[in-house]
Amino acid sequence: MCCDLKRRFLLLYATQKGQAKAIAEEIYLQAGAHGLEADMHCLSEMDKYNLETEKDPVVIVISTTGTGDPPDTARKFVKKIRDKTLPPDHLAHLQYGLLGLGDSEYTFFCNGGKTVDRLLQELGAQHFYDTGLADDCVGLELVVDPWIDGLWLALKEVFLLQKEKEGMSNDVSAGPRAGHEMNLSSKIQDLKLEDEGVSSFDDPSQKLLDINVASARDTEPSLVHSVPPISQSALNIPVLPPEYIEVQFQDTQGENPRLSSLLSEGTAFEVPVTKASQLTSKDAIKTALLLELDIADTAFDYQPGDAFCVICPNSVSEVEELLHILGLSEKGENFVCVKVKQDTKKKGKMYGNTTVFFVESVQDFPTFFNVCPTGQIIYPFLSLSFLQAFLRALVECTSNAGEKRRLQELCSKQGASDYTHFVRESNVCLLDLLHAFPSCKPSLNLLIEHLPKLQARSYSVSSSNLYQPGKLCFVFNIVEFPACPTRPVLRKGVCTGWLAELVTPLLHPNKDTLDVKRESSPTEKICIFARPNNTFHLPSDPSVPFVMVGPGTGIAPFIGFLQHRDELRCFLENGTLTHLKVCFSRDSSTAEVAQPKYVQDIIRLYAKEVARVLLKEGGYFYVCGDKKHMADDVSDAIVDVLSIEMEVDKFEAMKTMAMLREEKRYLQDVWS
Repeated sequence: MCCDLKRRFLLLYATQKGQAKAIAEEIYLQAGAHGLEADMHCLSEMDKYNLETEKDPVVIVISTTGTGDPPDTARKFVKKIRDKTLPPDHLAHLQYGLLGLGDSEYTFFCNGGKTVDRLLQELGAQHFYDTGLADDCVGLELVVDPWIDGLWLALKEVFLLQKEKEGMSNDVSAGPRAGHEMNLSSKIQDLKLEDEGVSSFDDPSQKLLDINVASARDTEPSLVHSVPPISQSALNIPVLPPEYIEVQFQDTQGENPRLSSLLSEGTAFEVPVTKASQLTSKDAIKTALLLELDIADTAFDYQPGDAFCVICPNSVSEVEELLHILGLSEKGENFVCVKVKQDTKKKGKMYGNTTVFFVESVQDFPTFFNVCPTGQIIYPFLSLSFLQAFLRALVECTSNAGEKRRLQELCSKQGASDYTHFVRESNVCLLDLLHAFPSCKPSLNLLIEHLPKLQARSYSVSSSNLYQPGKLCFVFNIVEFPACPTRPVLRKGVCTGWLAELVTPLLHPNKDTLDVKRESSPTEKICIFARPNNTFHLPSDPSVPFVMVGPGTGIAPFIGFLQHRDELRCFLENGTLTHLKVCFSRDSSTAEVAQPKYVQDIIRLYAKEVARVLLKEGGYFYVCGDKKHMADDVSDAIVDVLSIEMEVDKFEAMKTMAMLREEKRYLQDVWS
């Protein structure tokens, strides 16, 4: 089903953290191999495309952020197609396929994509390909890969229909649209066979290496070892895109720009950390810290329930470790110049309008530095985490045959389960991978091309600007990834580990922890930018009651809600807080009467009070904290309470729960 000429389709993406863009770029790269041409733009570039006059099929890749919102880059687009004055046939000429990205750990799964899909349908646009919803909870690739595989056949079907309508071909009879859709799934396998060379190595002999990668004692699979059937299987491996940049080391050395120059929009603020305290005991399982920032001299504004983002660098020690592995320790302070290769098929507008992407020190591993006409340098750092496709690039840098085969397995479709278990779920980072596969020696070019940007980290505000003018507080646990078979040493979360090290002098002011840098800069500063929450706010009517559930650091936004940072008992004394119920999940008490261990236990224990607030007093219910281990249990507990107190079955209780969500009276600020 090949077209004689390359046919164009419009490829649009909207991303918050880079995933949707990376997938769109993969579609863009594969299009040429299928005889198609992708015209790729971000949804925010509304001057580069026009759906109202678009005649070719449109492919949209879009993620979800916040509480089910479209990404920031899609806001203007969504506002435009949400215009109630547009007629219902405004986009009746448009044919599109949509791939939504989300995480089923959250309530509004893929709602960004679902919203755009619904609005396009309401304007008369038609699907030429079924909508795909990829779940980051189990692995985006489980939906993304087959969706992209089927996309090529669906596009070719559209183009054949267009040729029939244009009278360009008499070879294919013009059947009804439904017939094409019914045959789509049966033809996808034919397309996979037809294009097998596109998604695998060009040399068939490379599909299967006759190597026994597991020794006799390795009967169980691991990160570095596989067992039958995958160890004896032919592998379907993604095509490796050609290199498109070149790196040149400069003789000059110098200092890096400040972190506050990371954002071009001027929305980042560099603010001092004025206070730090540890909220947990020294022997606690988790270490929780509270930081206070001084925002008095900035235009930063917030209200309780909002979040904000912290711009953080990689760990200095981990960067030095990576430089050592790459053999770049001696060049750690040298400037580097990264240029686009002239013969590349990459579209320059994806990364900037100039050929020079960055000129900066290697040591901090910035990715796409863009030398703008104004001379301003905008730089994010490379993330040491990676996507499955990155392993395909590492194959070419690995000399040991056994290690090479295992990397091929991990990046193949056959090895998707092993990748999920041994890499994704184990939180393996680049350093862990390079230690596990010592013969793998990637170049700096490869890392810059394939590693994603290091994203800013989001935190809930735990203060009130009315109660503490000019101050912003937040609480966080120091994330730790313990040593294990896939990780040689304990590693800390990128941002929480950096923050904890940064405020050590504030936590232990009497210890001799001051170094030269500390003495010259007595006040540590961090860069932040606002991330307002559209729904997780106090009721506008101060007389309306509400319930707050916040296990662990989930209590953070509620401190702001109550406009106080001190002991919650204070709120009981002055009447701001009418009831305070606490539980201790790790309490080893041997009391005769067992105390409730979890917040869901307390909810069931005080079912009548909870039901009264929600059903009789029109109150609100707020949940903040861990999604995977708490929020779902709390939701189930509320359904049980509603069922008992309303004397209805669970189905009716779930309908009431859905109504509370719809009315924005059951609100969540959760993370996984």
